[in-house]
Amino acid sequence: MVKLLSQLLPGEKGIIAKIHGNGPIQRRIIDMGVVLGSKIEVQKYAPLGDPMEVKVMGFNLSLRKIEAQNIEIKMK
Repeated sequence: MVKLLSQLLPGEKGIIAKIHGNGPIQRRIIDMGVVLGSKIEVQKYAPLGDPMEVKVMGFNLSLRKIEAQNIEIKMK
């Protein structure tokens, strides 16, 4: 089953399957360590729902929902 990262709830895990977007958006996401095949887990959301905190490659990372909508996750 494939979902967008922005659709996951806190505690849900998966593997990064695809990164959408073009040019600087995609490059920024990859530069932050969000690469294909990495395990990712949603930690929590900010009180108003944006940004979200995820754990990827052993560190916590904050992403805006607009960025998270560009990341497809293969659910475990």
